[in-house]
Amino acid sequence: MGSNIIWHDEGGSAVRVALSGPLTIDDVAHYSNALAAQPPRAPGLAVDLSAVTAIDTAGAWAINGLIDRWQTAGYPAYLEGASPQIDRLITALATPPAPVLRRPDTGNPLVHRVARIGASIIALTNNTGGFLAFLGQTLVVLGATLIGRRRLRWHAVVHQGEAIGVNALGIIGMLLFLVGLVVAQQGAVQLRQFGAEVFTVNLIGRATTRELGILLTAIMVAGRSGSAFAAQIGSMKLNQEIDALRTIGLDPIAVLVVPRVIACSLMMLGLAFYGGVCALIGGGLFAWSELAMPPGAYVTRLQEVIPMSDFVIGMIKAPVFGFIIALMGCFHGLQVTGNAESVGTRTTQAVVEAIFVVIVFDAFFAFFFSSLGYN
Repeated sequence: MGSNIIWHDEGGSAVRVALSGPLTIDDVAHYSNALAAQPPRAPGLAVDLSAVTAIDTAGAWAINGLIDRWQTAGYPAYLEGASPQIDRLITALATPPAPVLRRPDTGNPLVHRVARIGASIIALTNNTGGFLAFLGQTLVVLGATLIGRRRLRWHAVVHQGEAIGVNALGIIGMLLFLVGLVVAQQGAVQLRQFGAEVFTVNLIGRATTRELGILLTAIMVAGRSGSAFAAQIGSMKLNQEIDALRTIGLDPIAVLVVPRVIACSLMMLGLAFYGGVCALIGGGLFAWSELAMPPGAYVTRLQEVIPMSDFVIGMIKAPVFGFIIALMGCFHGLQVTGNAESVGTRTTQAVVEAIFVVIVFDAFFAFFFSSLGYN
């Protein structure tokens, strides 16, 4: 008699899957497909093994795979009702070897909420520690590469530079052109109330050169290239290509991460400058068509109102943002585990965290340079 698997949706509490009968290799195809039928979602999963009569290593692997899938997606998964023998086998086959979580025996929703918050804090701490270790490794290898103690793979740098920079010229140019147009239009509408439309050029020049041009370019690169880095390296890890590199004596940091970090940092310089120019062209087109300001007068006015410090500050921020984007993408790619679903999860995390950190650093730069008198 085969195993029986029933899913129950308990509403506000955890989704429950009740298993009965034997969980052995004879039924592996049946129960593996049935266990994968429910996508991970809030608030979590409870696995009821109280009616399981027998289990072997194939069954234990299937249970561990189900729990790992939910936990990787960020949702708690617990065992309930497992006999001591079944519990020992599942724990022994966990990857990495560790006790499988058991659902707290409480009906108090406050305790359950606190447990979820604690699990999230632990996951955040582990993620932060792993990122700091990865950052240290990357800086060591990057430093050794820059001083000539390690060979720089120029072919990889050029290839990544083409993917990050050249292939992004169209979308970034169009985006920043439209942003310059919108900033000019909205600025003119507001300044017209005070008869100060001439200062629209000041708004366009300083906003796009120092802040918006750099920041929006970084966000676009994070969406294009940061996600690509995470997906590419994550797929390589799933296919065991990362392990193959280590087996033949190559450092994945030097082969995969450093070329992407260098290429992204350098390309962000060019893209930031290019995006800023496109934004100024968009603003100039509006000033010419709506404010009757000739292109020559517009360029002259830009030279008067944009200090050199704004351009320098923007060019300082650009490679820093590129470094952050590449680092986040590569880190999350190397954290991929389990299955293809993890690639999607880590790719999303790479983009979100890269954009968040870029905005945080942009705010830091704004306060830092303002404190130095560059307002």
